[in-house]
Amino acid sequence: MKADLTWLDDPQTFRINQLPAHSDHRGYASVEEATAQHSSLVQSLDGTWQFAFAPDPVHRFEGFYRPDYDRSAFDRLTVPGHIELAGYGQIQYINTAYPWEGHHYRRPAYSMGADQPEKGMFSTDPQNTVGAYVKHFTLNPALVNQRVSIEFDGVEQAMFLWLNGQFVGYAEDSFSRSEFDLTPYLQDGQNLLAVEVFKHSTAAFLEDQDMFRFSGIFRSVRLVAKPELHVEDLTIRAGLDDAFQTGDLKVRLQLTAASQLSGTATAQLLTADGQEVWATDEQPAASTLDLAAAIDHVHLWDHHDPYLYQLRITLKDVAGQVVEVVPYPVGFRRIELKDKVMCLNGQRLILNGVNRHEWDAHRGRAVTMADMTQDLQTFHDNHINAVRTCHYPDQDAWYYLCDQQGIYMMAENNLETHGTWQKMGAVEPSYNVPGSLPQWQLAVLDRAKSNYEMFKNHPAVLFWSLGNESYAGDDIAAMDAFYHHADPTRLTHYEGVCRNRVYEDRISDMESMMYDPPRAIEDYLKNDPQKPFVNCEYMHDMGNSLGGMASYDALIDQYPMYQGGFIWDFIDQALWVKDEVTGQPVLRYGGDFDDRHSDYEFSGDGLLFADRTPKPALQEVDYYYGQHD
Repeated sequence: MKADLTWLDDPQTFRINQLPAHSDHRGYASVEEATAQHSSLVQSLDGTWQFAFAPDPVHRFEGFYRPDYDRSAFDRLTVPGHIELAGYGQIQYINTAYPWEGHHYRRPAYSMGADQPEKGMFSTDPQNTVGAYVKHFTLNPALVNQRVSIEFDGVEQAMFLWLNGQFVGYAEDSFSRSEFDLTPYLQDGQNLLAVEVFKHSTAAFLEDQDMFRFSGIFRSVRLVAKPELHVEDLTIRAGLDDAFQTGDLKVRLQLTAASQLSGTATAQLLTADGQEVWATDEQPAASTLDLAAAIDHVHLWDHHDPYLYQLRITLKDVAGQVVEVVPYPVGFRRIELKDKVMCLNGQRLILNGVNRHEWDAHRGRAVTMADMTQDLQTFHDNHINAVRTCHYPDQDAWYYLCDQQGIYMMAENNLETHGTWQKMGAVEPSYNVPGSLPQWQLAVLDRAKSNYEMFKNHPAVLFWSLGNESYAGDDIAAMDAFYHHADPTRLTHYEGVCRNRVYEDRISDMESMMYDPPRAIEDYLKNDPQKPFVNCEYMHDMGNSLGGMASYDALIDQYPMYQGGFIWDFIDQALWVKDEVTGQPVLRYGGDFDDRHSDYEFSGDGLLFADRTPKPALQEVDYYYGQHD
C-alpha cells in the first residue's frame, strides 16, 4: 500500500494499518522492573528529530522518507512540541470559528449531499502546512528479535508514517494514541523513521475546540516490545455489592503470541502495602482469559480516601521463565443513578469541578509532569474534586494521577464541531457534522472507542463525555449507545443534546447545561426532572468573574438532583514571549500574534494565569467548594 494524500479529504478514512485501541497498561520484563516503574521493553524516541517545514501540500518534501533522500538542509526540532512554537507557521487562537473562515468557502464533505465529497479540500489547500519529521534509531538490546510497535501519544492533526522507506500507516484524532506494528519493516542496526504531519484534514471539522490551533508531534513517542507471550488488552471491573462491603473483581485478559499461544498466566491482587489478598493458580495461556474474585471487607475508593489495590499479571513461557509482568492500580467503587440522583458508593455525589485544558505557557499543550502535579496541588488546596478533560483525552499520566489523588473525571471524547452549527451566536445546523451523516459516524465512533479502551480501567473515570458543542443527531446517539454497551458501569454525559431535544432520551444520563442562571436551573429542578442536573460549564472566569457563585452553591442544599458542575476554566491559554520594546518576558493572548481572525483575550478565562499564578477568583472557589467537600 502507498500513502494517498486524498485521505486528508475523506471523513471515512481516518486510520490505515493502525493497531486496534486497547488498555493503557504497560508491560515489564520482571517484577523488579514493575516495582521501579521502568520497563526495558520501552524505548523512548523523544528528543531531537530532523525537521523540515512546508507552507502547503504542493511544496512539501516529497520522498523525504526514502533512505537516499538528501536531508542535509533539514532543521532540528524537539519532540514533543508544537511546530508553531518552534517558529514555523502561524500561531492562532480561535474559539468557535474554523481557521480557514474568511479565506476559503468550505462545507464538510457530504454535509450538502451524498454526492458532494468535497475532493481536494485539504490535499490541495494552500494554507495546509506540512511538517516532515525524521528520526534515526537503533533498537535497544531488550527490543531486538521481539515484536515491536510504535506509540504516538498525540499528533496534530493527520500523520503519515514510514519506516526504512516503506509506508506503515496513517492516523487522525490528534489527542488519542496511535499505534502501529513496525516488526515487518525493522532492519538490523540503524532504522529510519519518517512522519509527515498535516495541520488540517477532515478531522479539523471534528476538532474545533476553544484553543490555540497548533500542529505537530506534541506528545511522547516510544517503541514498545511485545514478548513471546504478551498481554494485548486488559479489562478490569472493580465493583461492589449492594452493601458496599464486598468487592466484585472481574478481569479479562487478551493474550497474543509471536508464534503460538503457550505458557501460563497468573493474577494477584495486592493491598497498597503489598499484602496479597487474592491470587489465581497458573492458567494455561489462551487468547481470552476471564478471572473473577469476591474481595471481602474491601477498602473503597473515593475523593477523600483514594485507596488503590494493585493488580499484577505475570506471564511465563513454557520453561517457567517470566516474560512479562503487568501491574495496574485498582479502585473499588460504584457510580450509579438512584432515584434520579448520581451516587458514588451509595452517597449523593457533589461535583466541585473545573474544566482543564492542557496548558503550559512555554510549551502550549505539550504539558509536563511538573505541570500536572502542580495542578493537582491547586485542586486539593481549593477543594476541587472533579475535572472535565475539555475537550479531548489528556495525557495518560493525568489519569493515573487522578486515580492516586481521588479526582473524579469526566473523560471527554476528542470532539467539537462548534463552527458547523452555530454562526454569529445563532443555532443554524444546516451543515452540522457529525449530525446524522453516515459518512461521519465511523470516525466519531472510532474516537469513542479509543477513549474508552485507553482509559476504561481508571477508577477516577466516573463519566464518559461524548464531546462538546457538536449539536445532536444519530451519530452522537450511536456514540452514547456504544459507551452504554461497552461499559454499563459508568454514566454518559453530553450537553449538546439541549440544542436538539428530539434525542434527549437517547443521549446523556444527565441534564447538562452551560451557563444557565441559577433561576433557570431551579425551574428545571422544580418541574419533575427526569435526569440529574450538572453544569458542564459555568462561572465563566473571564475578567472579574465568579461573583455569583453563592447562588449556585445554594442549590446544592435545596435540590438533591442538582449535583454541582465544572467551572470554565482552570487555566488561561497564553504564551510567554519576549516583548519587542522592553525585552522583558510577557504573557500574550489570542490576537497578539498577528493572528486574524482571532477571538483575542477570550483565551484568558482561567482561575489561574497561564504561568499558574492564582487569580483572586480562586478564593471564591476555595470558599464555596469548601462548603460541600
